[in-house]
Amino acid sequence: MAEQNFVDYVKICCRSGAGGSGSVHFLQDKNTAMGGPDGGDGGRGGHIILRGNRNVWTLLSLKYRKHVIAKAGVNGRGGNCTGADGDDVILDVPLGTVAKDAETGEIEFEITKHDEIKIIAPGGQGGKGNAFFKSPTNQTPGHAQPGGPGLEEWKILELKVLADVGLVGFPNAGKSTLLSVISAAKPKIGDYAFTTLTPNLGIVPYRDGRSFVMADIPGIIEHASEGKGLGLRFLRHIERNSTLLFMVPADTDDINREYQILENELRVYNPELLDKPRLLAITKADLIDEELKEMLLPTIPKDIPHLFISAVAEQGLMELKDLLWESINSAPKDAINLNLANPHRLIHGTRSKHSEEE
Repeated sequence: MAEQNFVDYVKICCRSGAGGSGSVHFLQDKNTAMGGPDGGDGGRGGHIILRGNRNVWTLLSLKYRKHVIAKAGVNGRGGNCTGADGDDVILDVPLGTVAKDAETGEIEFEITKHDEIKIIAPGGQGGKGNAFFKSPTNQTPGHAQPGGPGLEEWKILELKVLADVGLVGFPNAGKSTLLSVISAAKPKIGDYAFTTLTPNLGIVPYRDGRSFVMADIPGIIEHASEGKGLGLRFLRHIERNSTLLFMVPADTDDINREYQILENELRVYNPELLDKPRLLAITKADLIDEELKEMLLPTIPKDIPHLFISAVAEQGLMELKDLLWESINSAPKDAINLNLANPHRLIHGTRSKHSEEE
C-alpha cells in the first residue's frame, strides 16, 4: 500500500436528512364530498451509516469528503400515503474504525466486524399525518406533525489496525525486515531512520495451514508519547494487538535500557498496553557469535520471554512463530484487543485467501 494512500484519521461533517412532514388531507372523491382524515405520515430522513468492510484498509475514501449529506424524507400525502424514507448514506470503513464526537472527543462506537452497521447520524423522524390523530372525540383533526430535523455534527474517525501481533521497536530495529521475510508483505526497507512511515500488515503462515496477522508500525523514539518522532501518531494501532513483540538489535549498547524506554513510552501513552502479553526478540543475531550472546545475557530483561533471531539469515524464525502463536492463543479474552472480530485470524481454519497487500 502506498504511503500516501494510508489514511487513519479523518474529520467529517455528517448531515442526516430531515423527516418528511405529515399530511393534512380529507377524503374527497366522486362518492364522498366530505370524508374523514386520510393524511399520510412523512418519511424518515436518511441516516448516515458506517459499515465495516474487511476489504478496506484505510480511510482514504473519506479524506477529501468533508461533508456527508443524506436526503430528507418525503412528505406524506392524502389517501393514507406515507412518504418515502430519505436515502441512507453508507460509508464503508476498515475494521478497527473508532467514531468520536469532534467537540467532546467522546467515543461513540467501534466497528470491529465485517458488515457491522452503526448509525453515526440518525435521520429525522417522519411527522404523523392527520389520520393518525383521528379519535372518537376528534373525528376531523386539522393538524399534522412536521418532520423531525436531521442532525449536523462533526465526527472524527480513527483507524486502529486490527492485528494479532504488533511490532514495537526503535527505528532500524529490523521490524520491516522481519515482516517481509515471514509474510508476503512488502514494507519499505532502508538503512536510515523512519523508513516505515505508515503501518504495514502481513499475514504470517504457520503450521498446518494456520496463520496470524502481524502489524509493523513506524519506529518509536524516546518521548514519542509526548509527540516526538512518528510514534505518537501510530501508537494507537498497537492498542488492538493481542501480543506485543518488542525488538531490540543485538548490537545495541544496552538491551535492557532500550527495552525499558520502549516500555515506558507505552506506559505513558496508555498503561493498559502493558497488560498485553509481551515477547522480546533480539534481532540481528547473525552479527554476534555464541560467546557474545552469553555476554549479553546479563543485560537482557528478566521479566519477559526472549530469543535471538536474524531475519536476514533466517535464524530463530520458526521458534519465534511458535512463541507468538502460543502467546496469541493464551491472551486473556478480556484483554484490550478486538482481534476475535478479525476475519483474517483463523485459529482453527485455513489461511485467509485475502491478500494483505492492496
